Amino acid sequence: MSLKVAPSLLSADFSNLREEVKRIEANGADWVHLDVMDGHFVPSITIGPVVVQSLRPQTNLFMDAHLMVSEPEDHIEQFVSAGADLVTIQAETTAHLDRALRKIKKAGAKAGVALNPATPAAVLEYIWPLLDLVLVMSVNPGAGGQSFIPEVLPKIAYISSQIERRSLNTELEVDGGVNRETAPAIIRAGATVLVAGSAVFKAEKGMALIGDLKNMQNVL
Repeated sequence: MSLKVAPSLLSADFSNLREEVKRIEANGADWVHLDVMDGHFVPSITIGPVVVQSLRPQTNLFMDAHLMVSEPEDHIEQFVSAGADLVTIQAETTAHLDRALRKIKKAGAKAGVALNPATPAAVLEYIWPLLDLVLVMSVNPGAGGQSFIPEVLPKIAYISSQIERRSLNTELEVDGGVNRETAPAIIRAGATVLVAGSAVFKAEKGMALIGDLKNMQNVL
């Protein structure tokens, strides 16, 4: 599976999101990652479906909506209707994970589950057939610019081995502290989608990182 890069708009210039999306697309991004925060599951509040709806006509990029919200079932259909291609929910936010994933698929989007750094991969055991993506959080969700937590690397490798053993086409995404220094170990562990925010939008030569990350798979 070829490596994909999904810049996170959490670190973008919110006064100019249209142009920010066009910039990452022009620099080779595969997906655009949308961090949705509700001020409850995480302290911050970010974007809602209206932002997704406004950006959808502006880009052909695959839209990856990560719902860091309590009771995500109440919001799934709105994000899919707004144009999200993939909706990922946090395993910790619902007592009915199977039902929530089925609701995403019924709405017409791909379905993903995100695991916080301390959440074990065992959560996935009985929902593998429903998963188009597993997102391993390599920072605690709620803010951009955090440092990568290296203790998640064995979890990434384990999930990658499970995907391979089951012959699944499930993507394995990693989000948090992804940059030139941390990416090689993440890729070696088996990640297929890299989310990068601050390293793309706030660092010098950040846009060049998109191509650099994609090229890493060929040299590791």
